[in-house]
Amino acid sequence: MKMRTRSLCPECLEVVDAEVYEAESEGRSKILIKKRCEKHGEFEDVYWSDAELYRKFAKWRYEGNGAGLTLTKTTENGCPFDCGLCPEHKSSTMLAIIDLTNRCNQRCPTCFANAAAAGYLYEPTVPQLREMMELLRSETPPCPAVQFAGGEPTIREGFVEIVRLAREVGFAHVQVATNGIALAKSEQFCRRLREAGLHTVYLQFDGVTEEPYRVLRGIPALKTKLRAIENCRRGGLNSVVLVPTLVRGVNDGQVGDLVRFAAKNLDAVKGVNVQPVAFEGRVEAGERKERRITIPDFINLLEEQTGGEIPRESFYPVPFVVPVSRFVEAWKGVPQLELSVHPHCGAATYVFVEDGRFKPITEFLDVEGFMEFLKERADEMSSSGSKVSKSGVDKSRVDKSRVDKSREGKSRVGKIKAVAGLVSALRKFVDKAKMPEGVDPLGLLAGVLKIGSREALAEFHRKALFIGAMHFQDAYNFDLERVKRCGIHYATPDRRIIPFCSYNAIHRPAVEKAFSVPLNFK
Repeated sequence: MKMRTRSLCPECLEVVDAEVYEAESEGRSKILIKKRCEKHGEFEDVYWSDAELYRKFAKWRYEGNGAGLTLTKTTENGCPFDCGLCPEHKSSTMLAIIDLTNRCNQRCPTCFANAAAAGYLYEPTVPQLREMMELLRSETPPCPAVQFAGGEPTIREGFVEIVRLAREVGFAHVQVATNGIALAKSEQFCRRLREAGLHTVYLQFDGVTEEPYRVLRGIPALKTKLRAIENCRRGGLNSVVLVPTLVRGVNDGQVGDLVRFAAKNLDAVKGVNVQPVAFEGRVEAGERKERRITIPDFINLLEEQTGGEIPRESFYPVPFVVPVSRFVEAWKGVPQLELSVHPHCGAATYVFVEDGRFKPITEFLDVEGFMEFLKERADEMSSSGSKVSKSGVDKSRVDKSRVDKSREGKSRVGKIKAVAGLVSALRKFVDKAKMPEGVDPLGLLAGVLKIGSREALAEFHRKALFIGAMHFQDAYNFDLERVKRCGIHYATPDRRIIPFCSYNAIHRPAVEKAFSVPLNFK
């Protein structure tokens, strides 16, 4: 397998030709990326550490309908320098990130965004924040979720009011990415955030012992993390997602224990979302080889460390769930967000816990058959509407309003018929003998599909543990094909929307410097 693409030279950040190819490495068939810069030579890195999983995920590639809002009208400099979003971008914003500050109450060796290192303070004003949020909500379909980040967003003055502003602007889901220090100090702060409309806490959580924190954060932080979770629980913030930065040789031996910890705290912890380390700046090849870890590594480690209870077969790429969006869109007649990101950006599954044992949703639900079923039903509802619209009615002789009502009625009947048999049809894909006791995924999934609401999805999450991985790129494994399909975007004060990986690899310093003030360390 060989595929041509474009990448970045890690030294000068110029766009160069690259090749993604399969090769034997360390006794395994892997996917590698190789590129050459005329000035700085050749670079090679691991793209995906498991060629078999790479091919499985590639099957679910989905070409999106384009960005929800094109702000950069030209592609003068080309991808990834004309970000804004540009006409080449293929996916809408599924999650927006807004940095509230580059100040932080930690000094992590792994951090790529902090005021102490930069020498300047970046804190968009509240009017700028409102404008950024309104810009995101003007996308088609509107961006549904925003995550406040930094730096450490919880130390931003007026953070509670900023959360309230996000709800006022119309975001259905408001998140914060945090180290948890402020949450650990105050249960009341957690309660105020919940009352303001915060839904999810993305908590930096690198392991279940202190050693990973000493290496990655420079301090023993586990007790602080545990206090933060407890205060969230007591304060009503019962949607915590543990976010480990996964580094080979540091915490890759704790993957199973992290998931077990989450399962034991399912009343407050709703997921584990692993982020394999991304290397910022210049890093020697030896260090990259020693520390580099990819999504398939995580999936295989989890299978091994759970004794096969969460097998590699239970994971699928993000665009796998596109048929859900298409079904809800056909049913509601309203554009829905399609998670049409690159299939090798992320992986996910849901697991239930029964008698202390993990039971992935794939153990009792034929997820591939179910998605194919949804796609067929969505196509039926859509084609039903289109056939009515081409019914050949003589518009010169029949009142237009009557024609429209007829079309609407036939379309509604088609939709009702399509949904009426949904629950019974779902049973074809479920093995009832293997379903977890006391759990009715059929009812929950049907609710999500019929209603398409956050409340229905929240009910599903109360019963299941989400396990995911999202591998953000660095300059060494950068692939422009992934960037063009990115669905996680930064909003910036200059009214741009920039894909996550290109923002951190290229655009961050320029944006922050343009809207910052110098720091005086005297």
